[in-house]
Amino acid sequence: MSAEDYDVVVVGSCMTDLVSQAPRLPRVGETIHGHKFFIGFGGKGANQCVQAARMGAKTAMVCKVGKDVFGDNYIQNFKNNGISTDYVEQTSDAATGAASIIVNDAGENAIVIVAGANMLLGDPELQKAQGALNHAKVMICQLEISPDTSLNALRAARKHQVRTIFNPAPAFPDLSPEFYKLSDIFCCNESEAEILMGKTVATSEDAGKVALELLRRGCGSVIVTLGSQGCVVLSSQDSHPKHIPTTSVTAVDTTGAGDSFIGALAFYLAHYPSLPLEEVARRANVVASFSVQKEGTQTSFPYQKDLRAELL
Repeated sequence: MSAEDYDVVVVGSCMTDLVSQAPRLPRVGETIHGHKFFIGFGGKGANQCVQAARMGAKTAMVCKVGKDVFGDNYIQNFKNNGISTDYVEQTSDAATGAASIIVNDAGENAIVIVAGANMLLGDPELQKAQGALNHAKVMICQLEISPDTSLNALRAARKHQVRTIFNPAPAFPDLSPEFYKLSDIFCCNESEAEILMGKTVATSEDAGKVALELLRRGCGSVIVTLGSQGCVVLSSQDSHPKHIPTTSVTAVDTTGAGDSFIGALAFYLAHYPSLPLEEVARRANVVASFSVQKEGTQTSFPYQKDLRAELL
């Protein structure tokens, strides 16, 4: 195994989360008292990488942070989680990405992200990480970095037969058709599916219809996550979408649950490539259900030791 043979490589975002907990989300122009504040590590790309690493995947992150205290801390956070930082670049041209998050007592959230250095991740960084990207078992991208950079990463992965997971988040309506065709697994939540499709996604039946349409657009397989309702899975070999329910748990904070799901998904695809996608999704549901039972984003993600043996 060369130094650049990774199970999971993530090309994506890092965000410093500035989290306020309050009884409810404020209305426009309103100031309310919160009861707790903390700074955490977030960003969809980094979250997904951390969850895969905690489950035992050999991981590398391809990302860009600022030459600031948040950037320094983030690099240390990757090291603490056993993630390779060989392809993490620091720039003086922008601040480390930041996310302002408000979480209410029901565990719901409202988030504003300022991408900062994430938007400067481009072809020079992909070039530098080429060895890792070409030999990964699984590569994940999202849309918290420049869409062109994600697209180029997906193109490179396809060229080298690396299995891809694409998470169109945050979603926008006029996504390049190439994203669908380059996604071995296209994984979105209900709100992202609504933005991409212009259709309401409230039930597993709605999600199934969206999955069929996404397959027609060229995706290899589709997973639509539905929060407490689990997810809907559709592979190109299947004629019908399958609803995979999840066990009911009491949610404390849902922030990052989708990223926990995708990180777990990547781990299973890398370690158990012949496992049916429905079973992979079922297990990823269970991993994500752990994360909603604790506060914070990465702080809520389970480690391998937290999971029952049959999940591994």
